Amino acid sequence: MAADLGELLVPYMPTIRVPRTGDRVFKSECAFSYDSPESEGGLYVCMNTFLGFGREHVERHYRKTGQCVYMHLKRTIKEKDPGASGGAVPRRQNGKVFLEDVDLSCDFNGDDYEYEDEAKLVIFPDHFEIPLPNIEELPALVTIACDAVLSSPSPYRKQEPDSWEDEIQVSRHARNLKQLDNSVRIPPSGWKCARCELRENLWLNLTDGAVHCGRWFFDGSGGNGHALEHYRETHYPLAVKLGTLTPDGGDVYSFDEEEAVLDPYLAEHLAHFGIDMLQMQKTENGLPDSKAKPRISEWEVIQESGLKLKPVYGSGYTGIKNLGSSCYLSTTMQVLFSIPEFQRAAKLGHGLLSGQYSKPPVKSELIEQVMKEERKVFVWPQQRGISPRMFKALVSRGHVEFSSSRQQDAQEFFLHVINQVERNSEGSENPSDVFRFLVEERVQCCQTRKVRYTQRVDYLMQLPAPLEAATNKEELISYESRRQEAEEGRRPPPERVRARIPFSACLQAFTEPENVADFWSSALQAKSAGIKTSRFASFPLYLVVQIKKFTFGVDWVPKKVDLSIDVPDLLDISHLRAAGLRPGEEELPDLAPPIVIPDDPRDHSMSHLMDSPEIDESSVMQLAEMGFPLEACRKAVYYTGNMGAEMAFNWIIAHMEEPDFAEPLALPSFGDPGTGGSSLTSGMDSQPPEESIAILTSMGFSRRQTVQALGATNNNLERALDWIFTHPESEEESEPVSGVADAEGNSAAEASSGAEPAGPRVRDGPGRYELFAFISHMGTSTMCGHYVCHIKKEGRWVIYNDHKVSLSERPPKDLGYIYFYQRLASS
Repeated sequence: MAADLGELLVPYMPTIRVPRTGDRVFKSECAFSYDSPESEGGLYVCMNTFLGFGREHVERHYRKTGQCVYMHLKRTIKEKDPGASGGAVPRRQNGKVFLEDVDLSCDFNGDDYEYEDEAKLVIFPDHFEIPLPNIEELPALVTIACDAVLSSPSPYRKQEPDSWEDEIQVSRHARNLKQLDNSVRIPPSGWKCARCELRENLWLNLTDGAVHCGRWFFDGSGGNGHALEHYRETHYPLAVKLGTLTPDGGDVYSFDEEEAVLDPYLAEHLAHFGIDMLQMQKTENGLPDSKAKPRISEWEVIQESGLKLKPVYGSGYTGIKNLGSSCYLSTTMQVLFSIPEFQRAAKLGHGLLSGQYSKPPVKSELIEQVMKEERKVFVWPQQRGISPRMFKALVSRGHVEFSSSRQQDAQEFFLHVINQVERNSEGSENPSDVFRFLVEERVQCCQTRKVRYTQRVDYLMQLPAPLEAATNKEELISYESRRQEAEEGRRPPPERVRARIPFSACLQAFTEPENVADFWSSALQAKSAGIKTSRFASFPLYLVVQIKKFTFGVDWVPKKVDLSIDVPDLLDISHLRAAGLRPGEEELPDLAPPIVIPDDPRDHSMSHLMDSPEIDESSVMQLAEMGFPLEACRKAVYYTGNMGAEMAFNWIIAHMEEPDFAEPLALPSFGDPGTGGSSLTSGMDSQPPEESIAILTSMGFSRRQTVQALGATNNNLERALDWIFTHPESEEESEPVSGVADAEGNSAAEASSGAEPAGPRVRDGPGRYELFAFISHMGTSTMCGHYVCHIKKEGRWVIYNDHKVSLSERPPKDLGYIYFYQRLASS
């Protein structure tokens, strides 16, 4: 038999590879679908490329590539034998744990089930099967290749060692932590650091109950390091951050191990100081309050807790598993793939829309029997959702925040996805065009009364939430007074009062004129006060409305304002249409601010040039302290006209994906507006090297586009290629884009793209819309909490809460964060 197998495999030996360092083996999920070894047909791994394919797609791969040898992986879930002891290690066939490092179904991690793994070599097209292991009968090379595939780690852990796959480890101090019998009890409010006056970023030592402030690098917020000083004096190792306590746990830090850790006994350790995690409710400062009267919290309302929500199945009703603080991704993609333009042949779209991964139980009576424990019957959980691991690895590649395991802002992720779609849609239909619209900005010089009109591209409408317009002002004032009294008296805080703001007030605030400090008036050739207003130059097919609920605290951590807004189902913003230059208005001269440049810049350092523009260094340092590159912070402050750190922060978010994001601020000369570079050298060099032009033109790009890209990136080939992909509109422009910024801080490139006539990239139409989806956030800031979304499908509202998809009973439209409207057909 050994000779027969050896002879059988001889023709295919050149196509069988041993995974090398750097090769990723995708043995947990199909490249084109969400089939896995747990699926009915199992998973086939190509022994040449190490890509995984479900039964539906492996045939196509074979026909297209001619690759014949695949490893077939199958996992069978079954009920444990009645005599098996609880917590026993699941039985695995042949002792081979080929899926140990790969997270599959999380529904079978309990003590009631075990699994068997089966591996075979399959030779196409006859589907000849060779069971594994078969060491004695297979050629040595094949045996080595099979063993390497079976023992390979998760490709996601290998690719993103610092991403969501990293798990916080259990502290070695947790099990036998010493706790002092010092009668310390933690009151529900009023605490501050025992050594200073700080009332934020407080850490409770789990040995003696002492409360001290943390250091700034614990979570990005301020502190004097007294918690660390206390550890150095006492050597009490574990502390929990008070603002993070929930019934599910809290953020625990080990001073001895110098890292965040898990404490499986946290509930017991907190109970030692009078904190009951199972009964507590969050208070104003994040401390638990077990005596506060029950109330319906934001979490309960948004998730529709306590209601018997009916699960729904099928196409468009597939949930997404939470990878650990990945709900911002799940909710955003659920909404995007409910829009026809995004429902193209993409893997995530197929997973959500095919219905293959959301099927109702076959026999409901079996589920009832399992629930009643009358007899144990294995029933496959049909509404288990799909895992977005591969998608997250792709869309977050190179992005520091989105590739991490931390919670993120859904609005920022939405714009990130749009940016990725824009960059990868050259030459094809761009689905993000449905959100694209033009904003007309009008700035008036307060001294000369002259005006300037510019246009820019945007993808969402940010609505202010004016607290002064709240309809329950007296109730809010009373609550704040009672809250302060409770804090001073160290009593439980009163029940929180939520500000109720009319949606009409938000629209009114959006149209209010905005003062522009230090506006450079081209008419005066000097700085002057200015007033800016914004209107829609076009209306998008789908209007995305973000309620500005978040603000920055003193520690620059985004914090949420508790609001209730009567968001309408039908929205008409026709009155916000821009009218252009009005009769009697006089435009400002089209002149850029003068920039002083040395006669021969080659004899001066770049740092000399950086001193020319006036830049608010205090705003620069505020942004730099948040972790952004210094040069990017300088550019952000400059291009937003020194209007403060918050405006510059928004600029950073919008431009951080650009290839020259962290490059030094460099401006072309006042008399050379035709240069397209982002650096001075690019504007002063007459022509890029001919060999660089030849390399790029050989890739199919035009000579003009190539010259422009090289000029914009100081003749750097790699950056020039990225520049071409990130500026697809540049090929259609008649002249190179100037790098000079206008007086409002918009680059000429932005003004040029915004000034294009409405065409296929701007789907203008009437300004009447109907609400079809909204994303809601629960928690105190975008850096923590949870997201869910509600989508209106087939005339009914559906709630998507990670992998759970159900019919909504009471959609909390007033508590949403991002709203999605679809344009109504003209009547």
